[in-house]
Amino acid sequence: MVSLAATQSDTRELLRTGLTEQDGARVMDALAFVEPLYQGKIISSAQENPDNGQDAFEFVQGVAGLVAQLETDADTRIAALLFELAELDPAAAEKIEERFGKEVADLVAGIRQLMRLHELTFVQQEASRGKNAAQEAADQLEVLRKMLLAMASDMRAVLVRLGTRVITLRHFAEKKLQNERSRQYARETFDLYTPLANRLGVWQLKWELEDLSFRFLEPESYRRIASMLEEKRVEREAFVENSIKRLQSEMKAAGIKAEVFGRPKHIYSIWNKLRGKAIDFSDLYDVRAFRVIVDDVKTCYTVLGIVHNIWTPLPEEFDDYIARPKANGYQSLHTVVMAEDGRPLEVQVRTHDMHDFAEYGVAAHWRYKEAGTSNFSAQKYDEKIAWLRQLLAWKSEVVDAVVAQEDVHRDWVEKLKSATLDDRIYVLTPQARVIELPNGATPIDFAYHLHSDVGHRCRGARVDGVLVPLNTVLKNGQTVEIITAKGLSTTGAVGPSRDWLSPGYAASSRTRAKVRAWFNAIDQQETLASGRSLVEKTLQREGKTAVNLEELAHKLGFAKLDDLLLAVGKDEFSLRTIEQALHGDDPDAAKQIELDESAIARKSRASSVMQGAKSGVLVVGTDGLMTQLARCCKPAPPDPIVGFVTRGKGVSIHRANCRNFVEMRQRAPERVIQTAWGKSELATVYPVDIFVLASDRQGLLRDISDIFLREKINVIGVSTQSMKGQARMAFTAEINSTAQLQKALNVIREVNGVLEARRH
Repeated sequence: MVSLAATQSDTRELLRTGLTEQDGARVMDALAFVEPLYQGKIISSAQENPDNGQDAFEFVQGVAGLVAQLETDADTRIAALLFELAELDPAAAEKIEERFGKEVADLVAGIRQLMRLHELTFVQQEASRGKNAAQEAADQLEVLRKMLLAMASDMRAVLVRLGTRVITLRHFAEKKLQNERSRQYARETFDLYTPLANRLGVWQLKWELEDLSFRFLEPESYRRIASMLEEKRVEREAFVENSIKRLQSEMKAAGIKAEVFGRPKHIYSIWNKLRGKAIDFSDLYDVRAFRVIVDDVKTCYTVLGIVHNIWTPLPEEFDDYIARPKANGYQSLHTVVMAEDGRPLEVQVRTHDMHDFAEYGVAAHWRYKEAGTSNFSAQKYDEKIAWLRQLLAWKSEVVDAVVAQEDVHRDWVEKLKSATLDDRIYVLTPQARVIELPNGATPIDFAYHLHSDVGHRCRGARVDGVLVPLNTVLKNGQTVEIITAKGLSTTGAVGPSRDWLSPGYAASSRTRAKVRAWFNAIDQQETLASGRSLVEKTLQREGKTAVNLEELAHKLGFAKLDDLLLAVGKDEFSLRTIEQALHGDDPDAAKQIELDESAIARKSRASSVMQGAKSGVLVVGTDGLMTQLARCCKPAPPDPIVGFVTRGKGVSIHRANCRNFVEMRQRAPERVIQTAWGKSELATVYPVDIFVLASDRQGLLRDISDIFLREKINVIGVSTQSMKGQARMAFTAEINSTAQLQKALNVIREVNGVLEARRH
């Protein structure tokens, strides 16, 4: 691969390198198109705005030449030449698609979108100055890195963006700009672009970005190390050159073909080692170093033997990463030997495949270079990064000779275009804070991610300054502002809408859970209020308003008052039991209650016959007792039924297999009475509970409701709940007979997605 420090005179030829004659002509056409448009213009956008303006044509040529050295396709190189037109000549930018095609136009748009992140990182730098905000700023920077990748619908745009930063920093270095502006760019590069280049495995870009940034952030340290390298350069280069000649002579005698070259000196890496290991410059083993590249693994060990025969090895500094590769797959032989002058010399031996693996984008050694999280979402993100790195290294893999090179290149480009992090999106608050959300998220998800209170009070949203519906699907890079109500109300006047639980309003299960929790709390408050009202009315009727409600709840077996009120509000606890508890210590009052019940029974004797006839229930052996269908089991003809004599409410009719009836019969068998269905009136209906389990989908409730309509069954209550892709639906319906119910259930079971339909 050509050195990344290619001179300006090499750029035009470099732009055609590795392309077909036709693609090379397209790139030259793009170069000719932009040259007059950029002439005399300076990069003036907020994204790349050095104090001493950079010539626009030189800038884009440099970027295009750099990405060409990464063996990108013609469209990427053309986009690198064209992307500044949107800033410098908008009229010409509108002609890009017409002249160069939609793919180039989309790629240019993607590059421009990534340039927007520039100002966001400056915001994060300001945030990191506060001690308490340092960790939050670090987390935000990590999200910014993910956002940069997610915003690139085409991964080639990321490579171009990295290239623009390299060219800008080179310009700063050439102009020797040492000011706040250059330091801001350097800090942004360290925070955002260097880690991305590292994670994508584009080591050549990473090293240059690190050294250039280090030059502006730590100028004294940079100059000190550079001067130490320069002072010893002539001596070192002469020594390494002589060592290489000696090794090449030995390998030639052994019939070994190999490439041998001195390793580049990475100034930032040297500074890191000096600082991390607290050693002197003279103690660094890899200042004098070279690398040997051979054809196969066997030859690697042969060369290693030759090296150890020429020079004395230091056993503690030998690492065999071929037999025992690093966890990231990196392979090479590393050894340090003592040279003739008594100073260390590092030698690395590897195959061509190992070298490509290590240098151009596959070895994932960033894991121990950077501190990262280990949660599931981070792991999935890392897996995608690994996939992208493999794509970047695709061109370096050995390809079967029968496969046309053009087909391989086309396959590589298509995979790189589609390799996006598409399961998460990254949007911004008005304060430029980055928020990570699931793909498909809406402003409601955004509001609840900020805070539950913000979500509950959400009344509208602006996306990039424009009012949008709350079910609008958000996109990467958008700025979202939530419009909130001033306060909350448990009456439901101010709070979330039940519509938000419908499909399309919230992509996050966390959001839906918070909305459901809100309405569950409201329902509970309403039930408590109803229960309290009934209990207080009972106390007033009994003249016991001074009774301590907490003590009354404990007397009735409840742990706290709210439990009693909820039971009464849900009609799960009889008020008659409260009355008995109030007069439990007063025999006369208790007797009066019994007399009142008898009077009520006698008073309603005539009407009870009518009540029994209307309900269609015949009480065997008893004339005209008041009857009622039990709510717990909701019997309907021709269910086998039994009666249970209650206190003051006549006979409660249960299904014979009702669990509540079985318990009551065990406690008071003398109150059981035999019952049978009488002849019902044609208009008589009976409430029953129906349970349906189905795979959740849009339109499911409508399809089931249509069946009830066709079967002439009136539904008086509906409750649905969706969990993990399944809908659990409970209906209360009025039927004439169980035969009518069974027919409806059989039809419901045939509905698409229904797994179970039964009477509850």
